[in-house]
Amino acid sequence: MSFTADRILFEDNHLIAVCKTNHDIVQSDPSGDEPLIEQIKSFIKQRDGKQGNVYLEVIHRIDRPVSGVVLFAKTSKVLPRMNKLFHDGLVKKIYWAVVKSMPPKESDTLKHYLLRNTKQNKSYVYDNPKPESKEARLIYKVMGKTSTYYLLEIELITGRHHQIRSQLAKIGCPIKGDLKYGFPRSNEDGGIHLHSRSLSFNHPVSGEQIEIIANPPDDVLWKEFTNLRQ
Repeated sequence: MSFTADRILFEDNHLIAVCKTNHDIVQSDPSGDEPLIEQIKSFIKQRDGKQGNVYLEVIHRIDRPVSGVVLFAKTSKVLPRMNKLFHDGLVKKIYWAVVKSMPPKESDTLKHYLLRNTKQNKSYVYDNPKPESKEARLIYKVMGKTSTYYLLEIELITGRHHQIRSQLAKIGCPIKGDLKYGFPRSNEDGGIHLHSRSLSFNHPVSGEQIEIIANPPDDVLWKEFTNLRQ
């Protein structure tokens, strides 16, 4: 899929935010598929008629089967500043997830310890610290319900590998389509029903308060929940 202008959610001289599909990889991986960052570089080069290379760097990543907002740096000036905002927890990250089971509570703060297995590309969740584990925290609340599924809104406090996927599975709520973390069936498109809904932060150059919102994918279930919220 070639990148098109309608996927741009925000852009200025320093930053560009786009809506990632649940097929895109953000950066190169062993699959050999063209990563999103290269698609955007090619798009900007053609759109702006640039002769040389386009500067573009990844600020943060979301997993391949996840959709939603991804932010890139267009200048070397803004990259370390945005990295610091993410590191210091000054970027508010909101996700939507569709799960089959009602969580134990309508809303809650989850705190676990995650241990990443790089060979399996999977994170294991524990209630208590393990050697080399990292603390993981998120806040969730139930935002909607259909006859079969629940919509959760999640504020991600830390940013660990597969954090939302593994923590929700730990409380008995694997995300729809997520075979790796215990959902019984895959989605037809190969993605999972986890969506990076919004990023909010103070722009590190202009100081302006920025909120970037991405609509979920165009499928029947996401539409059903979107209609319920209107």
